[in-house]
Order: sequence, then C-alpha cells, then structure tokens
Amino acid sequence: MPSPAGHPSSVLNRRGFLTTTLAASAGVLAAPAVALWLPAADAKAATAPAAFVDDYRTNVPANLTPETNAVVRILGGFAQVWKTGATWDTGAVLRPEVLRADMRYCARTTARRTDAEAKDAFIYDRRHQSYAMIAGLGPLADLYTAGAKAVTSITSAPDGTPATTVSDTVPADAPAGSALGAGAHDSALGKVAELVDTLRGPYASGNPAKYAYLYPRPWRLTEDSEVVDTGTTDAFGFPVYKSDVVVAPQLLRQRGTSPADDGGYPSGHTNAFHLAALAYAYAVPERFQELVTRAFELSHTRIVAGMHHTVDVIGGRVMATALAAATLADPANTQLKAAARAQALAYFTERTGTTADTLYSYAHTGADPYADRGANARAVRPRLTYVLPRQGRELPAAVPKGAEVLLETRLPYLTGEQRREVLRTTALPSGYVLLDGFEQWGRLNLFAAADGYGAFDCDVDVALDAAAGGFSAADAWRNDIDGRGGLTKRGTGSLTLTGRNRYTGGTVLAQGTLVAGGENALGQGDVRVTDGTLEVSGSLRVRGVYTQDAGTLGLTLRAGRKAPLTVKHRAVLGSSAVLSLRLDGERPPAEGTVLPVVDVPRLRGRFTRIEVNSDRLRAVPVYTAEGLSVRLVER
Repeated sequence: MPSPAGHPSSVLNRRGFLTTTLAASAGVLAAPAVALWLPAADAKAATAPAAFVDDYRTNVPANLTPETNAVVRILGGFAQVWKTGATWDTGAVLRPEVLRADMRYCARTTARRTDAEAKDAFIYDRRHQSYAMIAGLGPLADLYTAGAKAVTSITSAPDGTPATTVSDTVPADAPAGSALGAGAHDSALGKVAELVDTLRGPYASGNPAKYAYLYPRPWRLTEDSEVVDTGTTDAFGFPVYKSDVVVAPQLLRQRGTSPADDGGYPSGHTNAFHLAALAYAYAVPERFQELVTRAFELSHTRIVAGMHHTVDVIGGRVMATALAAATLADPANTQLKAAARAQALAYFTERTGTTADTLYSYAHTGADPYADRGANARAVRPRLTYVLPRQGRELPAAVPKGAEVLLETRLPYLTGEQRREVLRTTALPSGYVLLDGFEQWGRLNLFAAADGYGAFDCDVDVALDAAAGGFSAADAWRNDIDGRGGLTKRGTGSLTLTGRNRYTGGTVLAQGTLVAGGENALGQGDVRVTDGTLEVSGSLRVRGVYTQDAGTLGLTLRAGRKAPLTVKHRAVLGSSAVLSLRLDGERPPAEGTVLPVVDVPRLRGRFTRIEVNSDRLRAVPVYTAEGLSVRLVER
C-alpha cells in the first residue's frame, strides 16, 4: 500500500464521520466544510454529499476524508466502532462488543485452520484476484481462460514459509500474448477482460480508505484492540504482537513491513474479488450467483489467512459493490459493457454449440464446485454480516442511485425502476453498523436479488419475450415473495416462481407461460388465466378464487396422488379454457384409473377441451360440484 505524502491525523466529527486532514508537510489544506457566507438553504445544498455513482472518481490518494472521498464516505459506519488515532497504533475502540467479537472470530478461525486451508489462503493471497475469480464460471471457466489468454504462475502453495516474497507473473511457457488477471485485451474475450480491468481501474483502490481509518491488521491486535508489541521479533525479523490471530505460515514473509502503510480496513483483496466477480457477472450473467458466491468464498480466505478482520472483509465488499455500480453506470463505459456482454455470449454459444436460450443449462452441467444453489446460499448468508450484532428499529431500505445497473444483464426484461425494487425487497434489514452507512450500499444482497423480487409491495407487471432469448425469454424467481401487491405476467416468454410465496394481491397470466414451481408459488390471492399457459410442475394450492377465461392449464397426473390443483374458494372456467394433462413418467397411472384433477368447493363451467400426452389413453372428465376428476380410457 503506497503511502501518500504526509501523515494523517483523524477525529470524529459531529455527524459521526471520520475527518482526516494531512499535515502541512503534505502540501494539502483541508477546505472548510461549509461556506459561512451562504444562506442556510444554499449552505445545506453545498454540503449535501453527491451520490456515490456521480462522485466515485474522488477515490484517489489525495482525498482522505468523507467530505472529499466517496469511498471513505460510504464506509463511514466504521467510524462508529473505531476512532482513528494520530498514528496507526493509537486508535480507540468505540464499540468493544463488535471488535472483540471480531477478534474472537478471527482467532478461532485461524486456530481451526487446516493445512489445506492455509495453502488455499496463500494461493488466493498471491494469485491475481481477477484470475482467481474465473473458477466461478464453472463449466465455462476453461473456455474463458483459453479465449482470454488468461494465465497465472501461482498454481500451488509450499508446505512452509517461502524463502522470499512471491508475486504472480506470466509463466515463461505461456502462449504468446497471454496476460495476468482477466486476460489480454486483444484476445477473443478481450472486451470482457477490459471490462474487468475497468472496474478495477484507477478509482477502485482501497488504499485511501486504509489511510483514512488506520485500522491495524488482526495479527497486530489483542482482543481489546490494543496494540501490544512484545519487543521481540520472529524468525523473519517481524515484530511479534500480542495477538491470538495466527497468520498462515506460507504468508509470514508476505506481510507488510510498515504498520503505518499496512492498514486492514477495508480489505483490498476482498474489494478486488468482488469487483472482478461483478464484472464477469455482467458479461456472463448465466453464472451471476455462482460468481457472487465465489467472491464471498475467496474473501473469507483473508480471515482464514489471518491477514484480515471480518469487518475488513465486509468493508471491502461494500466498497466493491458501490464501485462496480458506479463504473458500470458511468456513460463513458456504456459501449464497453455492451460489447463485453455481446462478446461473451457470442463466444460461449459458438464454443459450446448452444444458443442464448440454452447457454444457461450448459453453464450448469458437468463439474462445478458451485452447482448446489442451496449450499451457495448457506455459504453467502452468514458472511453478509459475520459477527455484527443487529441493533435498533427496522428502517426501510433505500436503494442507492445507479445500483440497478448491477442487475442489468441478469434481469434484462425488467425496467430500471423494477430492478431497484428487486434490490430494495431483497436488501438486508437495517441495524448493522457497517452496512447502514451513506446510501446503504452494504444492505444490498446481490445473491438474493439474482432470484427476483423479495416482495410485491405494489402490483408488478412483467413481460418476457421468447424471441429475445436468454433471461428475457425465460427466467425463474426463487425467492419467497411477500407483500400486498400482485403479479401480472405478459409477453410470449416464460416465468417460473418456486418460492413459498405469501403475496396477497393475486396473480394474472395474460400471455406466455407461467410456471408454478411449488404448492405456494402463486401466493395467497386469486389466480386468473386470461391467455397463455399456466404450468403446474407438481401441485398448486390457490388460496383464493381460480378463474380461467381462456388459455391452458397444464397439470401432471401421478398414480395414487391427490389433485394437482386445489382451490380454497371456487373455480370458474370460461368457454375457451383448455386442460392439458401429462402422465407421470415414473409412476404413470393405469388404464381405467380415476384420478382427481381439481379439488374445489364450488366449480362453475367446464373445460372446452382436455388433452393427454399419450397415444394410447384419453381422459374422460367427471365433473361434480366439488371439482373435476378424469377416467383414463383407451383411445
């Protein structure tokens, strides 16, 4: 971490932000926060901070205060737990319950670390972070490294401490034109590599914030966050501090030698991992959640290594989320991000023999360490907050300006305002001290947001277009959706709902296909089909009234099972309503079997046609006042 001129001295100002000024030797004078001659209204406007996406280019070494640096500003929650001192070893703990819990977690993690985990920590400490993220592409990873000409020299870790410092370099036997990190800009995937490098560009460094907060690394601190130098040195000449956090042996010689220039908060590696992840996820949204998961996993190795606190890692993620959004939202990068997405889609579909509609399936087949979405969610969830306690009353989430761009390719069929609603309704609750900072970037939960809405707080009207391909043609919302609003599905494409949904505003299928992927998929309101196909993958419970004016209801019949559609109140069938029955392939019902289809207290109307996907059997309807059954007979 190169040191800027001068030494920072810091105090907490009245707004709870950390204010840092440079000594006169730096040649920089702090400007007054408010021009005193301005009228009150104008003064307030003059001091109102700009939105991060409009101000991210202020993140440069010369700017070390929240008033001058947008990154320092959004990380201001840390000033509530730690008061920066005049030097690196004179800070004070403001929230001991937070920092003690952090130190205990770090000490426990390094004490339980296995030899294999220590080696992994070394690899991800030394390997270029953009290259390390490529594995999140799963079945597409090898194709990416070949197409981007991306290479690394860090392929293994020593058993003990290396004799010298180690850096990632282009191997001597690498193909001509190879490059570290995301790869070469003149390669077949050069635009993607360029996008990654742009997100990790000159305004993305964590160093200014490190100098602003001067929070020592965990191996220099005690549980009470008091720096205690034992007066001795280790075998490598490093001072020994009184700390229970043990650095991985492979990294002992890789540590920073100047404590004043080696701050922990925020974690620079974490920032880099998440920036690279979100750049790849923009270009290859078919692997959005898996890339986010890998960023969390690799960031956790910074704690396992003994090199960073949990709070450092949280800070690195928060700043990366904001920086990625700002860079992607910057008009200067509009053409680049579009070219990167187009290039990735063309490259991967050509190499895999897929289309925009089938690439997602290919990208989730074969060997993939992130194949289990449930396991991914369980890995991400606790690392969003680590040891942070939740305090205070619940406050509504405020989605930062420009954040919707992070979902631009993952949810391309939604409007910008709808993507903001997705971010808002999937955001973390308030009350976490490091996440409730300026604009609340830390509350965004991108893993959850990739699965669509978390609530319908107002009516949602969504259209998917089968001709557009990819997610615009077919997508799935996997969250448990709450709220008083309802859903209207339009367009020729397909939308699948799989959550245990509790929204009460009802569901309308106007066009295309709506797939109910669970018994409670369509919430607790009425369901109406005016056109299109309502597919029920297993069973569906309608808590209100089921109305089918036209269109098709698709159900699967299984031997010995209850009715696949249960309606609580009544069902009304129009003159153009069609029923399409599929016979379960594993447990097909036998000829002559009478099976329940619709279980409802009151049924009005009849299906105009009943289809069966069998060349041998047809369905004879048996209507009663309480529903519909069918008898399977030979054609």
